[in-house]
Amino acid sequence: MAKSTKAEGAGEGNQSPSELIDVRIKELGDWRGITLGHVRDLIRQADPDIVEEWKWRGVPVWSHDGIVCTGETYKAAVKLTFLKGASVPDPSGLFNASLDGNTRRAIDLHEGDVIDEAAFMALIRAAVALNGTKRSGRKA
Repeated sequence: MAKSTKAEGAGEGNQSPSELIDVRIKELGDWRGITLGHVRDLIRQADPDIVEEWKWRGVPVWSHDGIVCTGETYKAAVKLTFLKGASVPDPSGLFNASLDGNTRRAIDLHEGDVIDEAAFMALIRAAVALNGTKRSGRKA
């Protein structure tokens, strides 16, 4: 199971970030909750040591030696933003949003979209590896 750190923000009581993410998935109650739950499972499979966090008063965040990605939900999309995505190899072309920035890249998932699970998990692993490389001072 993914590790958790203390939740940030007001009104979240004693719930762990993982519990808050569980609540968010359930509250959505539609394709967005299903999608967020599915990518969360893939993230955990890709990196069993990933840490789940709850930041900015309601954004699920997955970290390992730094933030790997966030999982925001909007009316028409589930957005997975990779904070260092511009430096993460994406040979399968999963990044489809925030492509003009120098740092971030995102994947916008819409109702009915099917994600390439193997490519997504490879992207997660590459983002984790990049965080570890930057932390240790080695070049990617």
